[in-house]
Amino acid sequence: MQNDNTFLGTERIGKLLFRLALPAVTAQLVNMLYNLVDRIYIGHIPETGSLALTGVGVCMPLIMLISAFAALVSMGAAPRASICMGEGNYADAERILGNSFTLLLAVAIVLTPIFTFFRDDLLLAFGATENTIQYASEYMGVYALGTIFVQLALGLNAFITAQGYAKISMFTVLIGAVCNIVLDPLFIFAFNMGVRGAALATILSQAISAAWVLSFLLGKRTTLRLKTANMRLHAKLILPCIALGLSPFIMQATESVLNICFNTSLRTYGGDLAVGAMTILSSVMQFAMLPLQGLTQGAQPIVSYSFGARNSARVKEGFFLLLKCCVAYSSLLWLAVMLFPQLFAGMFTPDPVLIEYTVWALRIYMAVSLIFGVQIACQQTFVAIGNAKTSLFLACLRKLILLIPLIYILPEIFADQAMAVYLAEPVADFIAVSVTALLFAKQFKQALNRLETQAQH
Repeated sequence: MQNDNTFLGTERIGKLLFRLALPAVTAQLVNMLYNLVDRIYIGHIPETGSLALTGVGVCMPLIMLISAFAALVSMGAAPRASICMGEGNYADAERILGNSFTLLLAVAIVLTPIFTFFRDDLLLAFGATENTIQYASEYMGVYALGTIFVQLALGLNAFITAQGYAKISMFTVLIGAVCNIVLDPLFIFAFNMGVRGAALATILSQAISAAWVLSFLLGKRTTLRLKTANMRLHAKLILPCIALGLSPFIMQATESVLNICFNTSLRTYGGDLAVGAMTILSSVMQFAMLPLQGLTQGAQPIVSYSFGARNSARVKEGFFLLLKCCVAYSSLLWLAVMLFPQLFAGMFTPDPVLIEYTVWALRIYMAVSLIFGVQIACQQTFVAIGNAKTSLFLACLRKLILLIPLIYILPEIFADQAMAVYLAEPVADFIAVSVTALLFAKQFKQALNRLETQAQH
């Protein structure tokens, strides 16, 4: 079975990236449907749709935080498993998988009661108002109960991708999304459950996805098999994985903090209308982020495996191809948003007032998203080659060091304070991308030189 993965180090990179990235990108696009379909259906609930949409938008920081904990475990552990396979050390790769499974279960056990019993306090802190708290609480009360399914589906699926089984990984997401699309209108409208129905549809879909992942990793087709013997936690094995996973964790977890900052500031300067627009803006940003993450997921096994095998030329080739693809996608999406903002806004609400407000906000918010492909490609390559420290710094730079302070500073400078809040995003993005590109140019060259030296010995 071990030889099944050698194609990661031998097959032509262009062909291999297409083979791995296409299912991963498809999976990410389909994954968007989980939240987007919820929001589209919720936004069209008669009479209460706009308020319900805003209420569910307030839930997003908590939902992102749940996903972030899955990333903390899997997005650090999966690249390390790929590096181990590149070194020919399949035993440690399987141990990492087993340890990750145990850690994901532990995370779910801790998070479920916290998000169940303290949800109202958290939601109010995250920007819910007396008009929207009812809808936010109803949605989160059901969603929190499915935390274990989210952890297993998202967390373990990364190990399927890391082995190069991109199509299997894609089906994990596809199965869940199809179930969600079918169940959403049934629970929301047919059973008249409203936002509770949307949340129930989502967690049931995640449960089905989790069952699919477990059946594969316990079966005969996988290279790395989930075994009870490997589930006892070992600090020396799992702590380096967590260190590497801190970067994607912070990237996702800070989205929660970011949403709090955006929602509370916009509530002050623009009211529920501005918060509702932010819900749509964050959804559109998913159009930018998730396919880019799909591309990096496709490239990660190639880069990590080649790095473990000391093949510097292949690591370099893999990165530059990834960079070209990421920049091409982010540029095309930027163009679409700038030309057709009404189309994106109209997907989520029929309210003409909300659409009009969202159109101008979207053009400001996404003003420099065309260069965001550089940020994602460089930052995720740092993760793929095991450079935890730099990846962690870059994750902190964009959001914690730049974006969050700018959300509060810019409204003090500009007369249109709501506009200034939205403007914080492109300003932070431009600075972050510039710093990332400079750091990567220096450190990536050093990493390649070290690989070449090691290969010679």
